[in-house]
Amino acid sequence: MKRHLSACSRMLLAAAAAAFTVAPALGEPKHGIAMYGDPALPPGFSSLPHVNADAPKGGRIVIGESGGFDSMNPYITKGRAPWGVRAHVYESLMGRSWDEPFSLYGLLAESIRTDPDRTWVEFRLRPEAAFSDGSPVTVEDVVWSMETLGTKGSGRYRGAWAKVDSVEAPDARTVRITFSEVDRELPLLMGLRPILKKSQWDGREFEESSLERPIGSGPYVVDDFEANRFVVFKRNPDYWGRDVPFMRGQANLDEIRYDYFGDGSVIFEAFKAGDVTTYREFNEAKWQSAYDFPRVRNGEVVKSVIPHRRPSGIIGFVMNTRREKYADWRVREALIHSFNFEFINETLNGGGKPRVTSYFSNSPLGMEPGPARGAVLELLEPFRDDLPPGTIEGYELPVSDGSERNRRNVRAALRLFEEAGWTVRGGVLRDADGAPFTIDILLKQGATENRAIAAIWIESLKRLGIEAEIEIVEDAQYKERTNAYDFDMAYYWRGLSLSPGNEQILYWGCDGVETPGTRNWMGMCYPAAEAMIDTLVNATDRETFLAAAKALDRILTAGRHVIPIWYRGDSTVAHVSQLKYPERLPIYGDWLGFQPDVWWYAEN
Repeated sequence: MKRHLSACSRMLLAAAAAAFTVAPALGEPKHGIAMYGDPALPPGFSSLPHVNADAPKGGRIVIGESGGFDSMNPYITKGRAPWGVRAHVYESLMGRSWDEPFSLYGLLAESIRTDPDRTWVEFRLRPEAAFSDGSPVTVEDVVWSMETLGTKGSGRYRGAWAKVDSVEAPDARTVRITFSEVDRELPLLMGLRPILKKSQWDGREFEESSLERPIGSGPYVVDDFEANRFVVFKRNPDYWGRDVPFMRGQANLDEIRYDYFGDGSVIFEAFKAGDVTTYREFNEAKWQSAYDFPRVRNGEVVKSVIPHRRPSGIIGFVMNTRREKYADWRVREALIHSFNFEFINETLNGGGKPRVTSYFSNSPLGMEPGPARGAVLELLEPFRDDLPPGTIEGYELPVSDGSERNRRNVRAALRLFEEAGWTVRGGVLRDADGAPFTIDILLKQGATENRAIAAIWIESLKRLGIEAEIEIVEDAQYKERTNAYDFDMAYYWRGLSLSPGNEQILYWGCDGVETPGTRNWMGMCYPAAEAMIDTLVNATDRETFLAAAKALDRILTAGRHVIPIWYRGDSTVAHVSQLKYPERLPIYGDWLGFQPDVWWYAEN
């Protein structure tokens, strides 16, 4: 598994190795690690700050999901596994605190050790760590999990694995990973790799989809399921980690059930009837008008608003630039002009939702208006000639007058199309050879709101002479087609954290143009974006990190690959009154690690 090293990497690694030889104490074991500086919680902390450490155990939650599942392996590209398998059944060496931008604390591992340049990392396993069948979690399981996910798992694991030189077990409780490239995020990424039971895959191909019940070390086991119908996770009464500080106040519910429905509107009706016990509402107008049913009025159902401080991410309709018609930025800009956001937002939300204005908007990482300045400009300047127009000069989304006809923006769109070689002839937008411009919007079954957005936009496109259609496919086919980039345009959502790092290569890296299964659905390739990501993951101070994030945001936004819609600065969650959550909310709000992880059940 030896890798070719750059001259710079060889020098840094050699220096680190020499320092380690001279000073054996370098890199003392620690209880946690942060991307920058030290983690917020000290050694010996009793629990995470955003949990109720005294929460009672018991009760159940029933969550409605649209679509279905046909696999129990969430780590491969084949099949579709229930989200809960990854979230409730498997654990990692370290656990992430969602009340900090990016900090990890010991979970399966009692300590972590690394050198100042993070060229290697060691994890020390807890002796009591065990799988749900009672067998111990061993270093052999850890080494096998790392190698298997890195070579046979989905694309999200392979990028970091390419930077691993070796994985070794110096003793029966220690795993040491040595890196072939300098990348300060790698110790954290390795700490978050799920640990699987090696023997469960004896005689089986890891890449093949299967419905065999998984054996993990997490607090829940799969109790019952029926493919595409439901899955029930039962809290393991013998869970090994219930007294680990990171887990206190978590995994409080005895049962977590996911019921699958073919349509999002059916889930809401099931919630009103009491068959589902919690429901996230994404439609602002509906939140204000549709929650006056009897169970709300008599107090059986509670409406909770949960704020957050995370980036907006990117949400909207992505254009697949592997299709020639989207290769010209002017075409993409024309389609953004044609999307009458103000009218659609008023129609569906009463105008109540803010638009996604950039990939990291709503956070300190978001680009600032106007031309790039200071450190951001310095980072972008070497790539000036290859950047999308507006990256350095400044780019803002077009705004309509809010009327249905959107005349000004339609005229601007037609001008851009004409500059790109498309003209309206006989009421149809055509290229120089007479071929019409058509759009096929891929949506998955149950995406009720997205279908309503697309339907209004399609009417606007007719004014440009564009014929557009919506294609609805079931969950598995949607995943298969988007993994293979077999679509024209699709609904696109990428949640972004307050500490973006190596995952950004999976989202926006050039390898994703041809490599299947990445998150780069648009097929973008900007060396400048990859350079900003490299700066992000190797920054040793927050100022450099912030400048790189803002520069990356400019490149992504000015690339005009996504027609953005809206985001929420808070989450609106309706739930039965017996389901409770802590008053102290994490900075990420209603996000990973929140519901059902830190919720509990208590009779009123």
